[in-house]
Amino acid sequence: MTDTNSPSPSRRSLLGWGGAGLALGAAAAGGAVAMARTEDDTAPAAAGSAIAFHGPHQAGIATPVQDRLHFAAFDVTTDDREAFVQLLKDWTEAARRMTAGHAVGEGAFGGLPEAPPDDTGEALGLKPSRLTLTIGFGPSLFEKFDLADRRPEALVDLPKFAGDNLDKNRSGGDLCIQACADDPQVAVHAVRNLARIGFGKVVIKWSQLGFGKTSSTTPEGQTPRNLFGFKDGTRNIAGTETDRLKKFVWVDGKDGPPWMEGGSYLVARRIRMHIETWDRTSLQEQEDIFGRDKGEGAPVGKAKERDEPFLKAMKPDAHVRLAHPDTNHGATILRRGYSFTDGTDGLGRLDAGLFFLAYQRDVRKGFIPVQRSLAADALNEYIQHVGSALFAVPPGVRDKDDWWGRTLFSKEA
Repeated sequence: MTDTNSPSPSRRSLLGWGGAGLALGAAAAGGAVAMARTEDDTAPAAAGSAIAFHGPHQAGIATPVQDRLHFAAFDVTTDDREAFVQLLKDWTEAARRMTAGHAVGEGAFGGLPEAPPDDTGEALGLKPSRLTLTIGFGPSLFEKFDLADRRPEALVDLPKFAGDNLDKNRSGGDLCIQACADDPQVAVHAVRNLARIGFGKVVIKWSQLGFGKTSSTTPEGQTPRNLFGFKDGTRNIAGTETDRLKKFVWVDGKDGPPWMEGGSYLVARRIRMHIETWDRTSLQEQEDIFGRDKGEGAPVGKAKERDEPFLKAMKPDAHVRLAHPDTNHGATILRRGYSFTDGTDGLGRLDAGLFFLAYQRDVRKGFIPVQRSLAADALNEYIQHVGSALFAVPPGVRDKDDWWGRTLFSKEA
């Protein structure tokens, strides 16, 4: 990233990240990429380019899916509401700069040798790589700062689903940051710097690196494959489908509460895949389990991947059949999942799988009914959900004076 100094006052003349926070006047440093996004601004950007940070919705939802992910869930460690709000403002300014390809604050070098630099420096010289940063608030945050009466009804505690084996150390969180980029170092740099800025106010509870996107929001793009080798997300909502986004993804004013209008709800699930067992399963059984052929990705009895599936031609426990909207009274979600590998489990088996990310207008009408339907899924023999979290994702940052969470925390809002 370009280590461009901002015209704002020196951080040496301020109280710094841990005090009064970074001067928000540096917002203009984002330049042209800080222009407002529209719902139709979803065309794939050139590799290495910047994605606009400002807009009615947060980037990283309907945005064309990037190649890499660093997802982090945080717990809040301060009980000082004013300090936490200042952190959100500081994070917003840092996110605004990093997504535009600039270093945080005054950069990684050139300041006082006796003081830590504003930026950690590992993204120096790298392009923005279509970095998007998306923030969400977990149910537990509303137990703090007198926010109980502002918790959305849709931000429910997820029920226990059949086959769940959840690790509490990989679940939940007061808030989350989803960093997506085409360069993994850019994504990791972003989360690292936000965590550093939040020292003393928040702490990372758990995180996940992801690679090889498993869903696409670009209709003309090739459908990605998951670690089982099957195309995933053929019928996913595209970023250009404004009608479907409005119907299934964006929170409407009448949904309530008002501060969530233009936002969405994110379900994050860490799904372990039993790779070794799957790799010893016959091709025919693999295709029966999914309800699609492995080569083209066509549904049973069809020739092309995007042919309308005939669900009754599939086995009753086929994954596609059970997950299809027609099986779930129209329930539809937008997926942005990634594959992951985290070494081995100590028994010589890969700790690998799918980090499932799904956005929806109401989790009670989206993920929950679909996941309940999947209780009978033949795929369950080969997977297990081991981590889970739900977050309310507020609307986008409108302009240089706006900040993450303003609609929730600002009395004026």
